[in-house]
Amino acid sequence: MARGDTVSSAENNIASNWLNSDRRRLILQEYGIFLAFLLLVGILSVSNEFFLTPGNISNVLLQTSINGVLAIGMTFVILTRGIDLSVGSVVALAGMVSASFVTSSATAGIAGAPYPMVVALAVGILVGVACGALVGFIVSRFSVPAFVATLGMLSAARGATLIYGGGKPVPALSPEFRWIGTGNILGIPMPVILLALVFGISWWVLTRTRFGRYIYAVGGNPHAAKTSGLNVTRIRFMVYVISGALSGLAGMILSARTGSALPQAGIAYELDAIAAVVIGGTSLSGGVGRVTGTLIGALIIGVMNNGLDLMGIQSYYQQVLKGALIVGAVMLDQKRNQGL
Repeated sequence: MARGDTVSSAENNIASNWLNSDRRRLILQEYGIFLAFLLLVGILSVSNEFFLTPGNISNVLLQTSINGVLAIGMTFVILTRGIDLSVGSVVALAGMVSASFVTSSATAGIAGAPYPMVVALAVGILVGVACGALVGFIVSRFSVPAFVATLGMLSAARGATLIYGGGKPVPALSPEFRWIGTGNILGIPMPVILLALVFGISWWVLTRTRFGRYIYAVGGNPHAAKTSGLNVTRIRFMVYVISGALSGLAGMILSARTGSALPQAGIAYELDAIAAVVIGGTSLSGGVGRVTGTLIGALIIGVMNNGLDLMGIQSYYQQVLKGALIVGAVMLDQKRNQGL
């Protein structure tokens, strides 16, 4: 009897340990990205006394705002098993076109410029929507791989930017337009406020609307989603439109911050956006991920770059670390998909 009690106790201990291990794994999957962010902030805070100063925190948020907006749009695309390599070029094109409506330069602006800020904002968003709609149409209607379609748009949008501006920047933007990049409300920079608005709306769409549930369904199993009666073509089209619209917004924020629209703006921005999404836990296989994780992923990249700058470490090492983070995040994603 005593032996039986001993065996039973051992079995209970094994079961308890297994449950604890399983619980720890789930906790790490759910909150690992937050813990990693806090750990990074803690390390940099100890390493540099200026890291946690209000001015530097504001600088980090400003640096993160544009990538955060792009990464949120990228999240919609990746959740449906897609990819958007064109966002950096769309940033440049939207920024250039919108800037031409609010510049006081006689040679860089269009006839009648400068126009009211709302006109430029509408034009910039429409440019992004048009680029996203074209890519979405090609991907969803003709089943062209997203990598190929968006790579084509990357080149086409960059070329269109150079053609539109003649390879020259658009300077002398109106103070009203520049306010969206340099202004503030109650001490909070406008780019940060815009990022918060984009995040809030996107979180609501993905977690509280039918369209959000459809996005996860299409990414999880497109064939099952189509069998269930979902319009997979329309959903795939719409996520690229969303990504394009947010790229247009990011392009205008960038132009407003710098005071001029540059034809070389946005180069390699797509890499940072994809990195933020992947680091944030969104699966490249689709159907798994959260916009909250994407925001934390963008903050991790921003904090890492800022911290290394403060410590005087060259930007080359930042690229190495960023690449390592991406590869590590993808490896973890593959392990999770394999159920290991």
